[in-house]
Amino acid sequence: MQLLPATMVAALLVSGMGVAILGSIKVALAARLQMNEARVGGLVSLFGFAMIPVMLVVGFFTDTIDKRIIMTAGLLLITASLVGLGWARTYLASLVAVLAFSMGWSMLINVANVLAFAAFGVTETFAQNLANVFFGLGAFLTPLGVTWLLGRFSFPTTLAVLGSLALVPVALAFGATFPPPGGAAMVSLTDLLANPVLWLCGFALFFYGPMEASLGAWTTTYLQNLGVKATTAAGMLSGFWLMYMATRLITAFTLPEGAKTQLILALGVISAVILILMVQCRTPKLAMGLVAAAGLAFGPIFGTLVAVLLGNVDKAAGGRAVGLFFAIGGVGWTTIPMLVGNYARRTSLQHAFVIVVGAAVGLSGVAAVLMLR
Repeated sequence: MQLLPATMVAALLVSGMGVAILGSIKVALAARLQMNEARVGGLVSLFGFAMIPVMLVVGFFTDTIDKRIIMTAGLLLITASLVGLGWARTYLASLVAVLAFSMGWSMLINVANVLAFAAFGVTETFAQNLANVFFGLGAFLTPLGVTWLLGRFSFPTTLAVLGSLALVPVALAFGATFPPPGGAAMVSLTDLLANPVLWLCGFALFFYGPMEASLGAWTTTYLQNLGVKATTAAGMLSGFWLMYMATRLITAFTLPEGAKTQLILALGVISAVILILMVQCRTPKLAMGLVAAAGLAFGPIFGTLVAVLLGNVDKAAGGRAVGLFFAIGGVGWTTIPMLVGNYARRTSLQHAFVIVVGAAVGLSGVAAVLMLR
């Protein structure tokens, strides 16, 4: 499996690009297709909603066939969809491209979560948090790369270049040795659905996903509303993601295997406190400090949550467990930010962050049940 870690690093960088790219190109795409914000929002929402059923289906294939096939198929679909989006001249064509992109990303992310331990070893907690460092790095670098490319090349060429990056892990995958399928028949879907940890982890993601999505989408707006300059606000968003990656890396190397649920609970409570302070904040300097603190608190939650999930299900059912995990969590990940946006239009974004506070409280409650069970 000598090439498997390198394959996974390259694939995780691409998967991180997947969550950041639509936000990074939306202004250029809207101008190219003469779309209003509502239609751009529709494309972004489609990515999240399409992920839910695709993740469920892909999980069965991850458990039953060669994982190399799932990974390479997802990466090739990402390449094709980005090239197609670059050349799209109608809203319908862009919808089809985004749907294909969501399908490819879902295939990649499902198998990547299952393969993390095989690629990076040590413990599930170490493997998942380290994997998410590379994922976060891909998300962090994507806006910078898009800005640089659009300043030098056309929109279709920019997306073709980004799409071609997905071919790097494809090439590496052909030389890597993947673990064999576990055999889905060994663990029935009924047994999997009867596992309370699966549901608790899914509901934890239901609440955590909107926290990450909301800070990622509205940090710059939140800071500018409090008097922070636009360039400084953009820099603080980058700072948020850097803090986010830093604590994932620290967690990978320091967290004892038996302290996963305690960490999730502690970070959920700390996140709630930070978000409450963000709602009440009135000074630019404090607001910037709170954004950085949120990055530190949010960082380890997702990877540690996946480690809890995969540590409590049979390895033969890992793909389906991850699929169900994302399907349950994806509902909150896509709907709660919509509530934040709608409430912000009626009041203000800062007041609307009360909904994100509620999500942090919900996460803390689920984490407490996970810890005490």
